[in-house]
Amino acid sequence: MTDLRPRNITVDRPRQVLVIDWLDGVHCEYPLSGLRNICPCVQCRGGHEYMGRMVEPAELFESPPPGVSTEVVGAHFVGDYAIQLVWADGHDSGIYGWSLLRPLCPQDNPQPSDGSFRHQVMK
Repeated sequence: MTDLRPRNITVDRPRQVLVIDWLDGVHCEYPLSGLRNICPCVQCRGGHEYMGRMVEPAELFESPPPGVSTEVVGAHFVGDYAIQLVWADGHDSGIYGWSLLRPLCPQDNPQPSDGSFRHQVMK
């Protein structure tokens, strides 16, 4: 079974990506705009009934609604299971669990050059 814990995490502000090197050896670079788009908090998900909804990898390549900040100004670990990002507009209630992030790794789920999305099953 894959170890869903990171070895190293960096918010690369100039490149606008969250870089995670996982203990299983995989290197992932998540676009900050995509992370804001998939914010897992109840407000961003649209209510409690949508909490826990499966996030499709293609959503990482979509932009969040207009007026929503995609600039990260802080990040905090939540126990040993997640990271909480603080956005420039003050939003900080999204907790991004390792079990959410690892399957969404853009390097495992590349966006095709034609703009369409092709899901690849992880091996």
